[in-house]
Amino acid sequence: MARSTYLSANLTQPQIDLLLMLDDHELNIFSLETVKKTMGKKFSNVSELVENLVHKKILSRIERGKFCKANFHNENVIGCFLVDDGAIAYWSALNKHGLTEQFPNTIFIQTTKLKPAKTVFGTKYQFIKIAKPKRAGIIQEGFGNNQYAMTDVEKTIVDCFDLPQYSGGYAELLRAFHQADLNPSKLITYCKAVDNTAVTKRMGLLAEMLKPEQLNLFIEFAKKEVNQKYNLFDPTGKDEGEFVNAWRLRLNIDRTRILNIVNKQY
Repeated sequence: MARSTYLSANLTQPQIDLLLMLDDHELNIFSLETVKKTMGKKFSNVSELVENLVHKKILSRIERGKFCKANFHNENVIGCFLVDDGAIAYWSALNKHGLTEQFPNTIFIQTTKLKPAKTVFGTKYQFIKIAKPKRAGIIQEGFGNNQYAMTDVEKTIVDCFDLPQYSGGYAELLRAFHQADLNPSKLITYCKAVDNTAVTKRMGLLAEMLKPEQLNLFIEFAKKEVNQKYNLFDPTGKDEGEFVNAWRLRLNIDRTRILNIVNKQY
């Protein structure tokens, strides 16, 4: 807040008028820039009016220049609003898609922007920066002020294999792959976008083991992507296990163990 900002003791008529206009435009979450563009002609001091409403706890500051109504609590919308192209992704998206029972204590936001992790209204957000070509498979969830972006099922799966440290654990990811109703054409599109051969090989082997008929098209694609380099099936695991020549993978989780994991047998 600027030092020169005047804070009124009570609601003034301009403050009331601004609140009414926010209601008219159905703005429960907004940037100061948007309000100035939308309503600046009717108010000469939008910044001061907003600061007064924050001081009176009618509005809440999300971060510098971004605000919401004090009773607005949609943490997914707020997280995506923190960056221009934010989308719920990775473990958070797995949970939203019903592919994991585990609930992350951090909301993962995928973005092409660099932004440090932060906590807003008690919710922790971590921002995962990706290259622009990897941004694909974005869908919209919710309606109106409660609408937010999220990766679709197939992109969520591919992203989690690409960066498994944000998936909630490799066992959870294997179960999610097994449970999900996956579209092979989308998997191919997203694997091309992510451009990680090891990921394609791992998913190809899994598809061949678990869903050979449903994902036959993807399996054919994945086999053509196999290179000469051997990769660990679980990149977070030990360098041990069976060498699978067809996929150039070292199966450091054996086949029986994989089947037990996806069927929740421990």
